[in-house]
Amino acid sequence: QVQLVESGGGLVQAGGSLRLSCAGSGRTFSSYAMGWFRQAPGKEREFVAAINWSGGNTYYADSVKGRFTISRDNAKNTVYLQMNSLKPEDTAVYYCAADTRVVGLYPHEYDYWGQGTQVTVSS
Repeated sequence: QVQLVESGGGLVQAGGSLRLSCAGSGRTFSSYAMGWFRQAPGKEREFVAAINWSGGNTYYADSVKGRFTISRDNAKNTVYLQMNSLKPEDTAVYYCAADTRVVGLYPHEYDYWGQGTQVTVSS
């Protein structure tokens, strides 16, 4: 069982930056692939970024490529999402998730989820 807790969300102006953190519990955290997803009101949850267990491979949605960076620190059981050049369309609740098998790009592939953190980008 893995518990995930996100933090770092907030209100920021367009063009600004935020860094989200996701702290995980459990000694097996370093063996999990991790992903970030987001869900805006009235929309489906969508993939943002993912990282494999070692941090050596990362994946991004086209909409965030070049602006967002996913990373992890397995010694701290934490995964990060650095978000730069934020746009109003990035406004959503951001969730981190753990995949016990391989790096997934779809929500149904993930086994554990955090409670989410709100990111609001004003124009």
